[in-house]
Amino acid sequence: MVLWGLVLGTLLVAVVGCLWLLGLFRQRRPQEPPLDKGFIPWLGHAMAFRKNMFEFLKYMRAKHGDVFTVQLGGQYFTFVMDPLSFGSILKDAQRKLDFVKYAEKLVLKVFGYRSMQGDHRMIHSASTKYLMGDGLEDLNKTMLDSLSLVILGPTGQSLDAGCWREDGLFHFCYNVLFKAGYLSLFGCTKNQEQDLLQAEELFVQFRKFDLLFPRFVYSLLGPWEWLEVARLQRLFHRMLSVNHNLEKNGISNWISYMLQCLREQGTAPAMQDKFNFMMLWASQGNTGPNSFWALLFLLKHPEAMRAVREEAAQVLGEAKLKARQSFGVEISALHHTPVLDSVMEETLRLGTAPTLLRVVHGDHMLKMASGQEYLLRSGDIVALFPYLSVHMDPDIHPEPTAFKYDRFLNPNGSRKVDFYKSGKKIHHYTMPWGSGVSICPGRFLALSEMKLFVLLMVTYFDLELVDPDTPVPPVDPRRWGFGTTQPSREVRFRYRLRPAK
Repeated sequence: MVLWGLVLGTLLVAVVGCLWLLGLFRQRRPQEPPLDKGFIPWLGHAMAFRKNMFEFLKYMRAKHGDVFTVQLGGQYFTFVMDPLSFGSILKDAQRKLDFVKYAEKLVLKVFGYRSMQGDHRMIHSASTKYLMGDGLEDLNKTMLDSLSLVILGPTGQSLDAGCWREDGLFHFCYNVLFKAGYLSLFGCTKNQEQDLLQAEELFVQFRKFDLLFPRFVYSLLGPWEWLEVARLQRLFHRMLSVNHNLEKNGISNWISYMLQCLREQGTAPAMQDKFNFMMLWASQGNTGPNSFWALLFLLKHPEAMRAVREEAAQVLGEAKLKARQSFGVEISALHHTPVLDSVMEETLRLGTAPTLLRVVHGDHMLKMASGQEYLLRSGDIVALFPYLSVHMDPDIHPEPTAFKYDRFLNPNGSRKVDFYKSGKKIHHYTMPWGSGVSICPGRFLALSEMKLFVLLMVTYFDLELVDPDTPVPPVDPRRWGFGTTQPSREVRFRYRLRPAK
């Protein structure tokens, strides 16, 4: 009898423990945000969230208001949807909201890179030194040479003036920007033909990884897909090996500086290979897709295309190819393109949808702009989704789903920075690069690359959609929350090199 009592008691403790782990016993405490655990133990709302994050959060905001906590796969996320209240989260004066620990777990899973203490500061320090000011100017010149090599070929004879070529716009933009960016950052050999072949092969494998990436992060891959991800990780570690770097010239100062810091810290070469993979993804995973959206919006809005081309003609003068091997563009022109700047900012508003995450360390009181206070529970994750709460807010951006190339221009042609919500000036009126400690350190390089690419395409090429009436494709819902969105289908276009004058 005593034995059975012990067995039943042990089973009861085990069952209660399982139920606790599954989140069934969690209840909303006083001052905490509305809690919505969903009907499925542990999973909660994970399936609906992963199916279409944008629509799920729209529904939850309508149901609960601007602050709510949901259970997603055993983890509780508190979403804050009021952009006027973002400041205290992003500044985090009390140091209760941590980004670095979450990021370290993610990069270990995705890239195999085990972060060391100080890596976050090291990357930001390298980016400040080499991706701004004179360092950025030098890298922009290298990028121009790389774009010339990729688009025109080693001899400049890969394109015949006046001859139309057809391609998928998304594939074309992603392919060109990836290869040019890779060659600019990770260097070249003396054999340009071989460099282009290697860059093409790397892109093919990169796209395979890219297509698996959202479900990989959520651990939703099938058995064979897990094997494919592991194969791709090994391939990138090998192709981006620091030993291969010794065979190349012109490795960017940005990459060289960071690898030198890792060597000084005693980081093993194999881990440096994984770091290179992480930096390839960080630098090349978004510029191509963003450039696709930019060119598509220009092609769908002739008045915007005319404005950009007129501005390009003013700042660049007569477009000429230098000995048919490179584009004759002065890099300084990138500083004098307010119309193109507005186009890119509008493109980023419509095309980027990152999620900003912070882990709560110790119970923390969040004060909203309205004065209301919410208690955030230790161990939960605070999440911001600016695409819905900022970019698509009609109070901040009238007609938020429409592309307006001059949305970020004042009547006098200067950059518009004054936007309002509920009559109050708002600081975070777009957030394509994140913000605070998680702001993208390479944002200035990425923007320069995209601007340079778009300038070259609208200046040196005739462009047209194969079907002028084709609508702008909807976003692939699997990409919500992962930086730049991607289209749910390809868009065919034609391009031809304009004859030299």
